[in-house]
Amino acid sequence: MPEDPNSIDVRDVTFSYDVSDDDGSISPRAALDGISVNIKKGSYTAILGSNGSGKSTLAKIIDILEVPDSGKVVIFGKDAGDDELFWDIRSHCCCVFQNPDNQIVGTMIEEDVAFGPENLGVPNPELRERVDQALKDVGLYEYRNRETTALSGGQKQKLAIAGALAMRPDILILDEATAMLDPTSRDDFLALVEKMREEKGLTLITITHDMTEALRCDKVIIVNKGKAVLEGTPEEIFLSDDLWQYGLKRPVKFNFAFEIAKLTGNTLTKEDLKSDEALITRLTKMLNEPGIKMPEAIVKEEDKTEKEVVMSVKNLSYTYDGDNKAIDDINLDIMKGEVLGIVGESGCGKTTLISHMNAIFRPVQGDVIIHTKGGDLSCKNKKDTLKIRQNVGLVFQYPEYQLFEETVFKDIAYGLRKMNLDKKEQTVLIRDAAFKVGLTERELDSSPFELSGGQKRRAAMAGVLVMNPGILVLDEPASGLDPKGRQEMFGIIKRLRAQGTTIVLVSHNMDEAAVNCDRICLIDNGKIKAIGTPDELFDKDRAEELGIQRPRIARFSGALKNELAKIYPSIEFNEMYFNPEKEAAAVVTAVCKAGGANA
Repeated sequence: MPEDPNSIDVRDVTFSYDVSDDDGSISPRAALDGISVNIKKGSYTAILGSNGSGKSTLAKIIDILEVPDSGKVVIFGKDAGDDELFWDIRSHCCCVFQNPDNQIVGTMIEEDVAFGPENLGVPNPELRERVDQALKDVGLYEYRNRETTALSGGQKQKLAIAGALAMRPDILILDEATAMLDPTSRDDFLALVEKMREEKGLTLITITHDMTEALRCDKVIIVNKGKAVLEGTPEEIFLSDDLWQYGLKRPVKFNFAFEIAKLTGNTLTKEDLKSDEALITRLTKMLNEPGIKMPEAIVKEEDKTEKEVVMSVKNLSYTYDGDNKAIDDINLDIMKGEVLGIVGESGCGKTTLISHMNAIFRPVQGDVIIHTKGGDLSCKNKKDTLKIRQNVGLVFQYPEYQLFEETVFKDIAYGLRKMNLDKKEQTVLIRDAAFKVGLTERELDSSPFELSGGQKRRAAMAGVLVMNPGILVLDEPASGLDPKGRQEMFGIIKRLRAQGTTIVLVSHNMDEAAVNCDRICLIDNGKIKAIGTPDELFDKDRAEELGIQRPRIARFSGALKNELAKIYPSIEFNEMYFNPEKEAAAVVTAVCKAGGANA
């Protein structure tokens, strides 16, 4: 029987990686355990699952970057196990991974984008046209003659995407490819590849931890422990109550909607989840039924931010190439005990700013002053560097760049070597730091390179926390983590704040910044465009004025409130909550006060 030329067919595939055991011996660790999936040509499929579930391995199997231990893979009727078909399949399939540094091979930007199609033998002038168009599609055309090392993390991600687009593949696999993009760039890129799918029949496979991104797909496959455990349309999958056991949860607007259904004694159906319009219509109907009960009062978190300034950024500017300023005249005071969010588009200067905060970049123009009990420390003064780094800890976007020792225990211990502490004191501090971030004894004895993405972040954070810094700077701390891992990471941040740590948090995720930050600083083209509380910055009129995307919960809840105002003319929505459960309770409370209860 001939193979189906219109599908990607993965049949009973197993795959194992070789890992080191405690005794130094090598043994296989299963990544895929008899997985079977079928993806139709021209379809748009999301593959979801927790960190370490086997998603990325599945992507590598489809792209023939790895060969199965057993089972069969057929790509559009071609057997991926046939050596003679290897290059034919690979030339029509392209994968963009989460960490762009692992994919960038060229010194110059346009050179890197040209690498793939040039190796396929694409001639000029077609090669030139492909490179230019791909760079224009991702917004990097004006940087085409720059060195790749000069790009920010988000811009590098765009470059990796451009390299894939220039290949003009039939199958495009996105493995957390939008994780480092700001909301506008993410939406623009997804719109672009979706347009390519419609116009050219591109088969799209997205591996993502962004549940809202999965809503754009035709089909969702959930992978757990190397097996496909759930499969269906997005509305079928997100109707399930089993998501949390797989490290997943519903999109923010669905959490909000399910909470309203719970508070009003209703249920949601698959049909209700098919579109925003259908969901708002159903919620409006729920909130117009008699007998709605007033929810319990929403408990407000106490503001523990002190009025003491612990860091002052003064007239700070920095230029990489002697021409364009990465940051330009930044003035910012950071308060003791606050969580300050720093947001902005890719390449706006966020990472450059925080790199000055513990003297990784030494200020050339302006200064960063750390205010301590022992006096002020200047990031300009080399003599203050050691003390600054004891007071200000920095965890980078990619934690693997901070891990290098044989074991996690030794990695965490590294910073203590110059502290004149005996081994017993060091061990107490190391275990305390590990406990704060949730690392187990087994993980402490493991190689850092055998950890999952979430565990690596915890290990890198513990290596900073062991120095007991008063200020902790985190660059995209939850990027690449599954929903459960993200929740745990922000739980760690919340506990650290409660213990008095001041936290500076760089994020592209507006929903998470709104929920977890006391204030948010918006950077635009190297300058501070605005700074304020989440309520102030994400007010509808203010957000439009600033040109920023409001959190998803604010946009969806706002649409529902507009409909409710038509039913209850006197309704008042006094506060906006960025937590979906609290916002649901606030909306139901407003309806009750407007006469919806017992109507």
